[in-house]
Amino acid sequence: MKEPHLKAATRDADATKASILDAAEEEFGRYGLQGARTEAIAAQTGVTKAMIHYYFENKENLYREVLRRTFSRRSLQIESLNLPAMTPPEALAAIFRDLLAEIFKHPTIASILVFESLQNRGKYYREISVASLYSPLMEVLERGVAGGYFCPKLDPRHTSVNLVGMAVFYICSRENLSSLWPDEPDLLSGEIFAGHVETTVAMVCNAVLRR
Repeated sequence: MKEPHLKAATRDADATKASILDAAEEEFGRYGLQGARTEAIAAQTGVTKAMIHYYFENKENLYREVLRRTFSRRSLQIESLNLPAMTPPEALAAIFRDLLAEIFKHPTIASILVFESLQNRGKYYREISVASLYSPLMEVLERGVAGGYFCPKLDPRHTSVNLVGMAVFYICSRENLSSLWPDEPDLLSGEIFAGHVETTVAMVCNAVLRR
């Protein structure tokens, strides 16, 4: 059994690491791995740069941990949906409502993944089990095709990529798209984003239906 002071030290260390990861997620979302500065992350977190290196060794490992945390969080959330208990159309809608809710909470993740492609050519993305994120969606599509719900010509892999792109493009390009909503100062505000969610879910579900 751990001594109380050891438990407290562990909690403090975990809280510090979580705070660093939160700040790093923001920094990598603005500048990508290449442009991000550990000094800025330290300043935002209120720790020293040496403390960041103590926990993560270097900027690349910190970046890896941000990706791992994101993917782990997403995998656990997908598992909690209990998709096998739903019909394929229900499961598809549930996946995208949940994905959009996650994006709303962590909008910088979409930017990080764009930077990962442009700056790193997917190097760090490939280190993470990305298939685990797309596999549940592909399985739902396969089940929907087999059950006669979805178009039999669908390729689950291409369809998954296109549907996810439909959901995240709005987030990645919201500054560019803001001119389409000149009266809305923030495209992530509750009301306008709720409209985006409803429209996206309707489009996703209708796009794959068997005609």
